Amino acid sequence: MAKQDYYELLGVGRDASAEEIKKAYRKKAVQYHPDKHKGDKAMEEKFKEVSEAYEVLKDADKRAAYDRYGHAAFQPGGAGMRGPSGGFHDPFEIFREVFGGSAFDDFFGGGRSGGGGASHAGSDLRYDVEVSLKEAFTGVEKEISYRTAAACDHCHGSGAEPGSRVVTCPTCGGAGRVISSRGFFQVQQTCPHCHGAGRMPERQCSQCGGEGRVMKSKTVKIRVPAGIATGQKLRSAGNGEAGIMGGPAGDLYVVVHVREHDIFERQGNDLHCDVPIKFTLAALGGTIEVPALSSPSGRVSLKIPPGTQDGTVFKLRERGMPHLRGGAKGSQFVRVHIEVPKKLTSEQRALLEQFARACGDADHPVEEGFWERAKKIFE
Repeated sequence: MAKQDYYELLGVGRDASAEEIKKAYRKKAVQYHPDKHKGDKAMEEKFKEVSEAYEVLKDADKRAAYDRYGHAAFQPGGAGMRGPSGGFHDPFEIFREVFGGSAFDDFFGGGRSGGGGASHAGSDLRYDVEVSLKEAFTGVEKEISYRTAAACDHCHGSGAEPGSRVVTCPTCGGAGRVISSRGFFQVQQTCPHCHGAGRMPERQCSQCGGEGRVMKSKTVKIRVPAGIATGQKLRSAGNGEAGIMGGPAGDLYVVVHVREHDIFERQGNDLHCDVPIKFTLAALGGTIEVPALSSPSGRVSLKIPPGTQDGTVFKLRERGMPHLRGGAKGSQFVRVHIEVPKKLTSEQRALLEQFARACGDADHPVEEGFWERAKKIFE
């Protein structure tokens, strides 16, 4: 089913200001919040949709991308959604951000069902890598280095000082949330002691302060497949940020950028290039060598038939880029441009003049058929 337009979801015009978008989201989020519609999956999905819409439209860069490309600018996520950088976004976190901390979480009883006890997963990361057109043609392995939150070696990611344990939070009893009464309401909120984890170090690690992770430099090897194009992403599972207190690590998303080539222009999986040829070759015909990424030598032969005209395009089948998922390669298109000599020797000039007289070009330098066509234009 086609996704609904983000502006329509929030009920605002495409020229709405940031404040108008925020106000519209507040109204829709309260209307569709799952805790107001227990068990109603349709309302839960609607809540996720308006949160996704707000996540995109509140950000100037994401909004510009959406205005230009629509939903194709972003990949859909799973339980939450995936933004342009590959990270996952939680609709309930967006809700808390807009309504200020846990104020509305408290009113609705915590937003999401389920207790604590689970470690916090690490965030996904984005890395941009540049490759040449030749590397995109053949495929290449790239080694990339970056700094990220990695598991603490001192506590092995547990957050507990060696010799101590990770214990159940005494405040929430492992639930990750505490309940208090406010008049007629019972309010559930994130445990202030363990911050929702449901467990905590008996003694915090002296190196990471109980978080279970520290900043480190990391190097990974990424295989860039043949046929990759600019803007396509590669996923390296588990090479994002380490989770808190042993939580699962996020993923690394590598965005590929293919450098422009001095000779070839890429259009999809086809390659285009311009090759100059002598006017004598165009007239007499012959064989020339043209550049080709598909050849180990970097060149292939191309037959030029006699009488070839300037701008003629020749197609070399399966000499283009390979398809990313296999199958036949694209084609290479060679457009020839006829070079006219700028300087002639006296001998060359005499021979050309003799040739012009033999062709009748000396008396009629412009093709007579041209004047016949021109007369029709001015009649």
